[in-house]
Amino acid sequence: MNNRLKSSFIGLIPLLIFVILYLGVGTFLQFKGISMAFYQFPSPVAIFVGIIAAFLLFKGKISEKFHTFLSGCGHQDIITMCIIYLLAGAFANVTEKMGGVSSTVNLGLTYIPPHFLAAGLFIIAAFISTATGTSVGAIVSITPIAIGLAEKSGVPLPLILASVMGGAMFGDNLSVISDTTIAATKTQGVEMRDKFRVNLYIAAPAAIITVILLLVFGKPVNIPQIETLPFEIIKVLPYITVLVLAISGLNVFVVLTTGILFSGIIGMSHGAFDFLTFTQEIYKGFTNMNEIFLLSMLTGGLATMCANAGGIQWLIDQIQRIIVGKKSAKVGIGLLVAFTDMAVANNTVAIIINGSIAKKISEKYGVDPKESAAILDIFSCIFQGLIPYGAQMLIMIGFTKGSASPIDVMPLLWYQMLLFIFTIIFIVFSINEKLSLKSK
Repeated sequence: MNNRLKSSFIGLIPLLIFVILYLGVGTFLQFKGISMAFYQFPSPVAIFVGIIAAFLLFKGKISEKFHTFLSGCGHQDIITMCIIYLLAGAFANVTEKMGGVSSTVNLGLTYIPPHFLAAGLFIIAAFISTATGTSVGAIVSITPIAIGLAEKSGVPLPLILASVMGGAMFGDNLSVISDTTIAATKTQGVEMRDKFRVNLYIAAPAAIITVILLLVFGKPVNIPQIETLPFEIIKVLPYITVLVLAISGLNVFVVLTTGILFSGIIGMSHGAFDFLTFTQEIYKGFTNMNEIFLLSMLTGGLATMCANAGGIQWLIDQIQRIIVGKKSAKVGIGLLVAFTDMAVANNTVAIIINGSIAKKISEKYGVDPKESAAILDIFSCIFQGLIPYGAQMLIMIGFTKGSASPIDVMPLLWYQMLLFIFTIIFIVFSINEKLSLKSK
């Protein structure tokens, strides 16, 4: 009996319409000189166009297609992912409003040795983005201060900016509450702590070498005076608590709920907000995740429709032509998400689009789902941190007011380049398999 799923290019067309529309509008607006061009067209609207195309193209009764669509939207993994997004958004917003981000930044800047400026900024950005789950948030918090320190120290501004970008992408990749981690782990069906451990084996060497390079090449000409900035160590604790609890293996819903309550108690006791304002900040955190929530749910529905129509299987059939075994399957997964990220300029969207495809490839070639989740997240963050039209680069360069350009910064993005090299080494030498054997 042949259980092979049907294969049809037509089944892939609605998903292609979404990607091409999203990419096309972004490219058009970029040529028109619109700021943040790739972020003007809401991705849930673009995916909605793809959904309409699926209903028009695919055979069957409307009621049957609608049932298929809803089964994808309401799949347990999709709903789980969406709820985690909401809780992560609430934790990030409440903790920021009670002063957690500013205290963490000020703590780092107060104790950073001035002669280790570039390396110190990398470490601070890495901690902020790991704690908050957002590279953009880390860049917005640190870049204005970093630019001022670059002017005072004589360290080239592009190198300072590259160190902030590298640290921000380190945390975006590793954070247990980042959109990319949530999407990667849930689409591959693995626990966050397991993906974190695999991911850390790759990211840690890249980060260590980056810090060494920044210590060597980022020595200040003039030692800047870094003033003592106000901070409260208690406001940093919720970030550390969430990170420790998540890595320890506690249920992610319990982890994030604990973080929200802990931040709320600190905020109310320090007068940052009262109880009603606390609840409003939780809700604002929920609404901050509306776009990614809707995109995940709608993509789940469209992906199920495309899979039933043979589109996913058709794509896998094409990919399998260049896949000859487990190692090339891993590289294939990485390249899929990398090219998608370069197309849509959004690493979370790239993971969501390719998550189900990566899972099927992993199952066929025996790739450890923990490693496939890490590869999805790593490749998406590498290229998101490299492309000159990504939100991270555009926001960071915007702070310089013309003093630097993406072209100045890109050759100095050592962390992203090293992360790519170490990921390939990890794959080629089957390091995950060797580590798994040792742990048994």
